[in-house]
Amino acid sequence: MSVALEKLPALVLNADFRPLSYFPLSLWSWQDSVKAVFLARVNVVSEYERKVHSPSREMSLPSVISLKEYVPMNRRPAFTRFNVFLRDRFSCQYCGNAKQAEELTFDHVVPRARGGRTSWTNVVAACAPCNLRKGHRNPERAGVYPLRKPTRPTNFELQERGRAFPPNYLHESWRDFLYWDSELEST
Repeated sequence: MSVALEKLPALVLNADFRPLSYFPLSLWSWQDSVKAVFLARVNVVSEYERKVHSPSREMSLPSVISLKEYVPMNRRPAFTRFNVFLRDRFSCQYCGNAKQAEELTFDHVVPRARGGRTSWTNVVAACAPCNLRKGHRNPERAGVYPLRKPTRPTNFELQERGRAFPPNYLHESWRDFLYWDSELEST
């Protein structure tokens, strides 16, 4: 029984052989990876056993590809809800409980109504009960303080945090590139 092609994405590595992103993991569909191979934009690092055919060619589907040209990371990560959650390790910054992204909101430590800004240094991940308990009050009035002071993360910090959240599916050919700093097996 063969695996559906949709279940055979390619892990995309930058030219330095690090994933473009850990969370979400940088994956391309089999169609995008095959197209990139034919356009000579990537190098095939590893292949699945599954082959695809055209009238005149046959090729193994790439499981790991690397870009031929290095894509520099933005100097500053975008301020997004997802990146706030990733910075805060998908945990409420008031009670410390880990949550799914759908269970989190973000809270202005100093409420906007009190002059607080929507910025890295004033927004934290919060679960709904803690967010409601704090309300539109300053931490001092609410008696609720963030466990960690909110700061602007670097791209490196977000990448490192993302590595702590492995995807649901990992093909064996990806492991060397995702966990390159993990302890090697001893023989």
